[in-house]
Amino acid sequence: MKHNQLVIIGYSGHSYLCVEIACSRKLNVIGYCDLEKKINNPYNLTFLGKEENISLSCKGFVAIGDNYIRKNVYNKMINKEVCLDISLIHKNSVISKTSAIREQNIISSGVIINSQVLVNKGCIINTGAIIEHECEIGEFSHICPGSVLTGGVKIGKNCFVGANSVISEGINIDDNVIIGAGSVIINDIPKNSKVVGNPGRIIKKS
Repeated sequence: MKHNQLVIIGYSGHSYLCVEIACSRKLNVIGYCDLEKKINNPYNLTFLGKEENISLSCKGFVAIGDNYIRKNVYNKMINKEVCLDISLIHKNSVISKTSAIREQNIISSGVIINSQVLVNKGCIINTGAIIEHECEIGEFSHICPGSVLTGGVKIGKNCFVGANSVISEGINIDDNVIIGAGSVIINDIPKNSKVVGNPGRIIKKS
C-alpha cells in the first residue's frame, strides 16, 4: 500500500460524509478502522480492524464527530506515526486562496471561507457555514451547519458552534465553549462556558 491510499478511522454517522467527500475527490479509500466491524456499511468499505492496526504505508483520516474523541484518536495516530497530512474538502465549497486549511479538517458542501482565514487541525466546518475574513478557528472545533462567523472572529480549541449561530465581528470565543443552536453572540465568551440565546447568555461555566 502507498500513501495515495486512505483509511477512514471511525465509521458511523459523521464519517459517512467524510467517505462521500473522499470518494467524490477520487481518493482511494481502501477501508475503515473501528473498534468492531459495522453492520451498517453504506459504502461497502473493508473492515481493517482497530485503529492500532492501521498500516503506516497509507494515510489516515480521523472521521469522528465528537471533538474530544477525535482529538484523542488523532494524538494516538500521531504517536504511532501514521500519515495524517490530509483534509477532506467538498468540491462545492468556496475557499479563498489567501486562507489556510491545516490537516485533518473536513469542509462540507456549501461552505464559504473568505480571505485570510486560518482553520487549525482537526476541525469540522459543516454544510453551508460562512467564515468571513480574518477569522481563526482553533484545533478540534466544530462549526455546525448554517453558522456565520463574521469578520475577525477567533474560536478557541475544542469548541462547538451550534447550527445557524451568528458570531458578531471581532468576538473572541475561548477554549472548550459550547454555543447552542441559533445563538447570536455579541460579547466575548470565556473558556469552559455554555452559551445560548439571542443575544447569547452564559448558562453554565466550569
